[in-house]
Amino acid sequence: MRAKLNLLSLSALALGALAGVVTGCQSYDFEPVEPLAIAQTTVEETITALSSKPNIMLLVDISGSMTLPVRPDEPTCMVRDSQGATVLCGYENGCPTTTCPTRWTELQGAVPQFLTNSGPYVRFALTTYPEASTGSGVAACTKPTVSSVRKGLPVVEDDASLLEHANSINTLIQAIPNKGTGQPVGGTPTSGSLTFVGSLDGLKDPDRKNFVILLTDGLPNCNEANEFSGAENPLQCKCTIANNGCGTAGVPFERRGCLDTNESVKAVQALKDSGVTTIVIGFGAETASGDGPAVLQAMAAAGGFARSCADDPNACGRNDTCIAATGLCSRTFYQAGNQEELADALERISKEVVNPEPCLIPLKGPQLPSNPKLIVVYVEDERLQPGDGTWSLTDNGVLFNGATCDRIKNSRPEDPIKIEIRAIRQR
Repeated sequence: MRAKLNLLSLSALALGALAGVVTGCQSYDFEPVEPLAIAQTTVEETITALSSKPNIMLLVDISGSMTLPVRPDEPTCMVRDSQGATVLCGYENGCPTTTCPTRWTELQGAVPQFLTNSGPYVRFALTTYPEASTGSGVAACTKPTVSSVRKGLPVVEDDASLLEHANSINTLIQAIPNKGTGQPVGGTPTSGSLTFVGSLDGLKDPDRKNFVILLTDGLPNCNEANEFSGAENPLQCKCTIANNGCGTAGVPFERRGCLDTNESVKAVQALKDSGVTTIVIGFGAETASGDGPAVLQAMAAAGGFARSCADDPNACGRNDTCIAATGLCSRTFYQAGNQEELADALERISKEVVNPEPCLIPLKGPQLPSNPKLIVVYVEDERLQPGDGTWSLTDNGVLFNGATCDRIKNSRPEDPIKIEIRAIRQR
């Protein structure tokens, strides 16, 4: 087999020497020259066009805190409770959502466009958690079961059927009321919920990319086997229950109420080890301050999904930075405080995971070559020159055309196409 040469090995720098006899004192002015910085990108893809539509499980938090207002300082968010006292709305004291939108109503407003835009290209499913009918006691911590899978993965995957399936998921989300029977209640058993969706056969498809989008507004808790006890290890426990409800030995939330960071990260890592990428979205005040950012950062880092800012340096949002050298955001999870920010996060996720063009291998920012001549493309270990019937370099990456594109589209799981792209960028 013919060996493939690394692009970096194709360039050499030759230095010449000038020698002579000098009979007098000479002076020379030297101008410093900045050394050439070179970065190489190698992208390898094994493509099976008919299996290119990914599986995405939406794992949506419907804990009681989702009924809290997104702008608690709004005067209309103060309501009368059953005793006549003026309190902040939420939980059993429903918010007047027309003037005081809640986290749940903002989520309901952000989801439709995402599902409509991505629907034809994604195999969506929906699981909600917790599986609770009460906001108090141990029952508030019930982990999901098959009853929590409100919509499974689709059977057919033509564009029209997938869009219809995605729209049916939106209908289910819109049907969950902010107040009344079926409203969000309970705690946040995140580790158990991630473990549950990881057990579903649909996310074990080796011929597809499999994702879990975790959308949560609260700190993970509800783990009865938490390694820490609020009574024995109060500092490590980081109790999530009001009035230190974890601090007494023997109470139901001695361990359930402790922050469940380690097991949640382990659950995400287990998904990653089984081929499932977890994308984390934090929605609400608890995910932007206190212990929230550190927990979500650890979970998202374990999930293996890189937030790209290569094509938009402002993509990382507030209180975050874009690392120019990598084209990635410093924060590994998406953080949203309202409907607009959540819709933006979902749109950016859609652009990263959806590929309506199977003949395009995306390259972004630092991955693109600094000169069109500094890129080589191999298909099944054969180097292809750019042109009609092979490929061209676009602003979005390498776009295959003609017979090569047809070859990609006709690939099957049992007969995939191996593609390798090598690009150099001078900085």
